[in-house]
Amino acid sequence: METVQSIKQRFEIIGNDPKLNRAIEKAIQVAPTDISVLVAGESGVGKENIPKIIHALSHRKHGKYIAVNCGAIPEGTIDSELFGHEKGAFTGATNTREGYFEVANGGTIFLDEVGELPLTTQVRLLRILENGEFLKVGSSQVQKTNVRIVAATNVNLFTAIEKGKFREDLYYRLSTVDITLPPLRERKEDIHLLFRKFAADFAHKYKMPPLKLDDNAINVLQKFRWSGNIRQLRNVAEQISVLETNRDISGATLQSYLPAEGSNLPSVIKDKKAESDFSTERDILYKVLFDMKSDLNDLKKLTLELMKNGAAKAQEINPNLIQKIYGSKENESEISFEEEPRTPVFTNQNSDDDFEENDDNYLFAETIEEEEVLRLEQKEIEMIKKSLEKNKGKRKAAADELGISERTLYRKIKQFDL
Repeated sequence: METVQSIKQRFEIIGNDPKLNRAIEKAIQVAPTDISVLVAGESGVGKENIPKIIHALSHRKHGKYIAVNCGAIPEGTIDSELFGHEKGAFTGATNTREGYFEVANGGTIFLDEVGELPLTTQVRLLRILENGEFLKVGSSQVQKTNVRIVAATNVNLFTAIEKGKFREDLYYRLSTVDITLPPLRERKEDIHLLFRKFAADFAHKYKMPPLKLDDNAINVLQKFRWSGNIRQLRNVAEQISVLETNRDISGATLQSYLPAEGSNLPSVIKDKKAESDFSTERDILYKVLFDMKSDLNDLKKLTLELMKNGAAKAQEINPNLIQKIYGSKENESEISFEEEPRTPVFTNQNSDDDFEENDDNYLFAETIEEEEVLRLEQKEIEMIKKSLEKNKGKRKAAADELGISERTLYRKIKQFDL
């Protein structure tokens, strides 16, 4: 059986902190099994090493190892990335694609930042953890996979569960074994060791003499909070290695490369901003839907007028409605309605009771309605094209000319695929 020391050498892990050693011990012990593991710890503490250790010491070591950063994949495509999709499942799906769970069958998948997964994806992941089954996007055929899942998170999942952003049953499925890596500020004796390792690596990389810290600099190094953990320490070591000509580093020199405590922390209003962006997007979507509903109602109303009274009478009775649909009066000269060769006969022109589902008049009226809507659409497309050409593709100028908002014009361009 591998020892903690041999694993450190094999995976280039620096440090002798008891909490770090305990985390590696747990990884060694759990590796031969197939149970799922949840690795917890702040960003930059080296959580990616634990799944590599587990995979290398397991019976799956000859299978594929795939690391997936769940926070880096857009919500709209993550199901396709993880589970695959069928041809034609969505716009752009020109071929059938295998997902990571299908590709890694017999191996290990590392799901980094698992707390960022959408709730719908969490349901799919739970099914794989329970019975190894999944569905490709756009498919109804159940597929099986045999993968070992190791997940990692830098957020408090209990808080996410309370906020309804993470499923409690999925948490308990993932965290059969918990492995927690300590932050760098709790490994004070390891900080200097890590800095020396990074300084030696960069000296070799940039062909420079290695850095040397005096006692005061070592003290500064160990007292600093290191919010970015090992990643931040490595960046500081690289900056000093490149920029300092004097290779003996004092405390004052080192301090000049360290940010003021708290100045480099991420914004705490991120979630509020995201909620605000979502709220704005939702409001716009509602407005677009209401506009579409209004346009559709106008078209229905005009179609009914045409069927009841004919084209000429409809223009006399309700010119405002026609103008609203087709635009300003400048364009009215282009508008013409051809009389249909066949006009449905209604027993009572002022009543809608004659429109029965099984009535021949109703079926004929429905056909006319479809033809009129199509013709109106074609006229609308033609007007939009002419206006865009006239204004050299400038949407704002075209929208002003058409008498509609730029957002409505953009929606219609997308709707008609112009």
